[in-house]
Formats: sequence, structure tokens, C-alpha cells
Amino acid sequence: MENTKTFDRNSGIVSARPEALINWLMSVAVLVFIMVVVGGITRLTESGLSITEWKPITGTLPPLNEAAWVSEFEKYKLIPEYTEISGPAGMTLAQFKFIYFWEWVHRLLGRVIGLAFALPLAWFWIRQAIPAGYKPRLLALLALGGLQGTIGWWMVSSGLSERTDVSHYRLAVHLLTALFILGGLVWTALDLKAYEKNSAAKPAKITRFSAIVLVILFVQLLFGAWVAGLNAGYVSNSWPLMNDQFIPEGVDMSSGVFSALVNDPFLTHFVHRWWAWVAVIALVMLARRTKAAGVRSASIAIHSAFGVQILLGVATVMTGVNIVFAVLHQAVGALVVATTVWGAHVIGRRNGA
Repeated sequence: MENTKTFDRNSGIVSARPEALINWLMSVAVLVFIMVVVGGITRLTESGLSITEWKPITGTLPPLNEAAWVSEFEKYKLIPEYTEISGPAGMTLAQFKFIYFWEWVHRLLGRVIGLAFALPLAWFWIRQAIPAGYKPRLLALLALGGLQGTIGWWMVSSGLSERTDVSHYRLAVHLLTALFILGGLVWTALDLKAYEKNSAAKPAKITRFSAIVLVILFVQLLFGAWVAGLNAGYVSNSWPLMNDQFIPEGVDMSSGVFSALVNDPFLTHFVHRWWAWVAVIALVMLARRTKAAGVRSASIAIHSAFGVQILLGVATVMTGVNIVFAVLHQAVGALVVATTVWGAHVIGRRNGA
């Protein structure tokens, strides 16, 4: 292994510390993974609209006394979710505290991730420990993380005035951005891993084949996000047929096919469950190429991730969206993204294009 670490005793400056950078990026990736899981819990417990204001600094602390809790509850009572759903159902302050907790944890994790990325980045930057060519990418990830916070509030705000839930379009943007950040962290860490072994190694590139696989996976994730946002998982609890039909009944085509495709819960659910097999074929092909490139562990990881994901998807449907299976389905979906990025990186390094 070529030594890529140097230390100047006089200046105290460390240059090119890929191992430390790799550990940092993978740690942040784990935090993003946890964020995705908590986001799934927040959605499934209908907690996302419990905090009706965006206070990046002062919102760090939850209500600290009963009067503060009552104040937050009163704000929640003004939005349609409460007036049309929670209120008529007889929500108590104790129940409100439960949903508030999950939204608060979700937002707190966002702040923790921001600090966990920004502070070490500043440290490595000052210490000149970032290899040449990586600073722009790390800054882009930082900016994307900041944008994600804004997207989160943009999503929440869509459910505070006229709707009783958030826009499924905005939910999809929020979830897919999180997964994109996860993929970017993993890809960058893998590039640095190659650099650690050989400082002359160039960053991997996305091949044409990998791009096709990633687009196929993107479509599946997009429809998965729409299924979540439209509560489309509840329209059928049977598999492989949907309510004893291959093509489900009840699809609203009154506004056209495209509108139904992106808005109708029956059709989005149908596309999500069957496009999954297109994604499986693409991932099997990626795994085979990864194995041929000599990285069998990545191939096993890809197969394991999508295999478990299929089982969890079926279990989620057949249990009527049991929260445990549904949360695990979202969690393993993030692992599918991470393993796919790993495979794409392997063949991107092998082919050098």
C-alpha cells in the first residue's frame, strides 16, 4: 500500500488523511440511514404535522413544561389535520405528545447530521487533510444537506393550511434527496478508500450500464415515495394480485392516464409492486458484473438487500401496512440504495468510464 499520510511536526498540519475521512463519511451515512428510518416512523405514526413552526435554533429543545405543551397543542389544533381528523377522533394531550416526540426527534437528527458533517469538514479543511479534488464534492454534500432541511419544511408546510396531510410530491422530493445524500456519502467514501490504497487512483465514474440501473431504481423509489404519501399501501392487502385483480379496479382515469399514474393510489401501488421486478432484474445484472470485477462481497450485499426488501414489501402489503414491516421496508430500501451505489462504484473503477 502506498503511504498517503504525511505529518509536518513544525506546522502541525496533516495532509491526505483518507482513513479518517472515510470513517467520518461512513458515520454520517449511518446517521442519514437512521434519519430515513425515523422519517418512516414519523410518517406512519402521522406525526409529521405535529410541529407547526420551523425554528432551526430555538426548536432544538422540546416543550419543557405543561404550559409549553398546551401552547404547542393549541397551535396544532388550528390545522386541518386536527380539525378534520385528530380532533373528531378525540385526541388527548398525551397522544399529541407522542406524535410530537417523533417529529421532534426527526428534526433533531437533521440538526445532528448537519453538525456531524459541517464541523469535521471544517476541521479537515483547516488541517489540510482533504485530498486534492474532493473539496468541491464535500461542499456540494454540505449544501445538499442544508437544502434538505429547507425541503423538509417545504414538505411540512404543504399540510398546514388546506390539506390534512403533506403533498406526496414534496414527500418524494424529501425522501429521494435523503437517499441521494446517502448515496453520495457512500460513493465518496469508496473513492477515498481507493485513494488510500493508491494515491494515483482516480475517482470512479458512473458507467452507462450503472446509470441505467440507477434510473430504474430511482423510478421504483419514486413510486414507493408516492405510495407512502398517498397511503396507497392500504388499498390492497393481497399479493400478488390486488384485491383478486391483476389490474386493480377503482383507478380514477377521469383526468387522464398521467394524472392517474402520479395521483391515484391504486395505480401507484400497482406500478410500485410490478416495477420492482424490473429493478430486481437490473440489480441482478449489476451484482453479476460486480462479482465479475472481483468484489463478491458487493454482489452478495446487493442480492441480500433486494431479496429482503421484496419479502418486506410483500409482508407490508399482506399485513395491511403493519408499522414494523413498513418501517423495515423503508430502512432496507435505504440499504438497497447503498449497496447499489457500492456495485456501481466497483464497475466504475474497473472500467474507468
